[in-house]
Order: sequence, then C-alpha cells, then structure tokens
Amino acid sequence: MSEARVNNLSNESNTGGPTITGITTFSGTNYFVPPVGNTAERPENPEKGSLRFNTDSKHLEYFRGDTIGWVDVEASHYELGGGTGSNTGLGYRGLFINGFAPGQVNTVDYITISTMGDAQDFGDSTIKVFQDGVCSSRTRSFALGGSSPSGQLKEISTNVFASLGNGTDFGDMLDNNYGNRGLSDATRGLSAGGEGPSPSAGLNVIEYFTMGSTGATKDFGDLSGLRIGVFTSMNSTRGILGGGRTASPGTPAHHSNIDYITIQTTGNGTDFGDLYLAVSDVQSGSCCNATRGYAVAGYNWPTSPETLYNVIQYITTATLGNSQDWGDLVTTRGGGGVCSSPTRGILAGGYNPGLTNNIDCFSLVTSGNAVDFGDLSQARRTVGGVSNGHGGL
Repeated sequence: MSEARVNNLSNESNTGGPTITGITTFSGTNYFVPPVGNTAERPENPEKGSLRFNTDSKHLEYFRGDTIGWVDVEASHYELGGGTGSNTGLGYRGLFINGFAPGQVNTVDYITISTMGDAQDFGDSTIKVFQDGVCSSRTRSFALGGSSPSGQLKEISTNVFASLGNGTDFGDMLDNNYGNRGLSDATRGLSAGGEGPSPSAGLNVIEYFTMGSTGATKDFGDLSGLRIGVFTSMNSTRGILGGGRTASPGTPAHHSNIDYITIQTTGNGTDFGDLYLAVSDVQSGSCCNATRGYAVAGYNWPTSPETLYNVIQYITTATLGNSQDWGDLVTTRGGGGVCSSPTRGILAGGYNPGLTNNIDCFSLVTSGNAVDFGDLSQARRTVGGVSNGHGGL
C-alpha cells in the first residue's frame, strides 16, 4: 500500500484541495478538522455524504440528499437517567412540555419511562403556552406553536434529550396554530390540524420540517377534514391521525375517522378506518411503538356538560381498520400529554375536571388497564408529551 505524508494540500486560492479516491485511511492519533460553519453557510449543492461541523447546533452533520437535507450525526444513546425519583434507572426519556397550571407555563419535566416515580425539572421551554403540537427525533424534542395570552403562535422550540436545560428557538410554522398535533419518524417532523390565527372551525393543513436543520415548515398536504385535537401515532414509514373536532365552541362536532400518510412523501391523508369511540383532544403527543398506535382518554368539549373518558383505544399501524379497546386509565382524563417507549405508554397531567399532576403508565405489549406511575412537578393540562423511544424511530 502506498503512503503519502503531507502537512497541507490546497489549491492556489486556498479554497479547496485535491480529490482522494479509493480506500483512504487516517492513521494519526490526534484528530482531523472537518469544514466548519454556521447553518447559513451550508453549501448550496453538496454531494451526498458531505460532512461538516455546524457552529449553531454544535454538532457534526452530514448531507443525505435534496429531500432530507442536512442531518445531525447522532452520538448520544437512548438510555438516559441519572437523577432521582423516576430517573434513578436508565432507559428511554420522556419530556412533558408547557401547559396551563392555571395560566400558561413553560415548564419542562422529565422521566425515565422504564422506571416509576415522580417527574423532575428538566428546564424551560422558550415561551409560555398551552402546548398541543409536539414531536421528536432520537436526540431532540420539538414544541410546535401553541396558545399564549396574546393568541396563537407559530414558533418552534427545541430541547436536547440528553442535556438538562432550557429550550432554544428552531424556526417557525407556516402560520399561528394551536390545537395541532405532531408526529415524526427519525428525520422528519410534522404538524397536523389545529386552529389558525384566530379560533375557527379548525384547520386541515399538514406541515413538515427536517428535524436535523433549523428553519421554517413546508406544506405537506391536507387532512380529510378540518380537525382540532386529533390523536397521532406512527411507525418508521406511516403516520396516523384520527378523531378530533371540527367546530368552534357552541357547535360541537366530534369525529371518528382516521387518516394515514407516508411520512417521507407529501400528499393528503387517506382513509384508514374509524375510532370506535369518537373523541377530541385525545392526547398531546404520540403514544406508539413500531406495531401499534394508542388513542388515550379524551373528552367531548365543548358540549355541556362535557364528558371525560378513561378509555385506551389502539390501532395496528401497518394495516387498515377500526380501533379496538386496549384497557382503561386509572382515572378519566382530558388534555394530558403522552409519550412512550417500545413497551410502555405514559399519560401525564390533564384535568378531571380539576387540574391534575397524576402520571399513569400501561403496557404496549399486553392489553390491560393503566397503573399509577408518579406525579408531575405541577398540576397542569394541555401538556405536550414526547420521548426518544417512540414507534417512528
């Protein structure tokens, strides 16, 4: 094998160097420095596999092609813990973001899903809102819009699962939104439905963004109808969106229809089946493994008196069909946040009808009722729930 030892190779203007082909081995014991720059300085037409260090995200990133774009190199492991309460062990981590306590809050709590115990303080989100739309990659959580005292917002904030601390700004949605729901695979996040800049009969818009790069969302397609408060679940290729309501207060209309989409494409929702119990605001977050999706609790606001439910419904994500009964929660609940590992589902907070800090957990492997897990740091509803172990990863 030939060997060349050099200190520096570059062209005349010092903007590039020679192309090395074949099998190349770096045998030094120190390090090599890849190209360095911020997000705005990314090259316009890089080749697939291009590697650089992003000074904004503080991560190595590589280019996966025009459709996916730049993606963080994931150097963290899903097994997190290291705290007290529910975080004495290791496992997938769940976050519960923002909410109403009363008044909008930017609290972020965390748990280790495989354990039991009370949640602990993780840090703060970037803004105090009712939080409905959330999604996550293996490394980051994303809070999508929400409702502040001044109205609906379009900001997207992000937290890093492995690092306790406050959130940072990621970008913006296409418009102000609240009552939307989020879902994701390993690289792409989506927001579906909700209410627009002012309370309305609901939106049918689906938006998407690449979770490894900051920026605004883009149009994906439409749901089959105007929806507020759908439930979402996913596997690595398919997203599920079902239930919800389509009317402003005073004229309720709750729906049972379920749509599905292919996450890495764009297009409108296609009929999947129906919920056997039509409810809205089923959950905030996604509770699913690679096999099944779960619609947890919910209520039929704004009817009077409103009805709260404790039912857990499930669908098999890879097939088409109606939901079936899985079990019941410890108590009836509306407006809680949900997340999951491959084997356990979690519901935290909500109201019944007063605000609650209760956390329930249930098996995603065998059907049955939920049991008590612990408590949030504060009682609140309209909580966003995310994890680094859901079915889309």
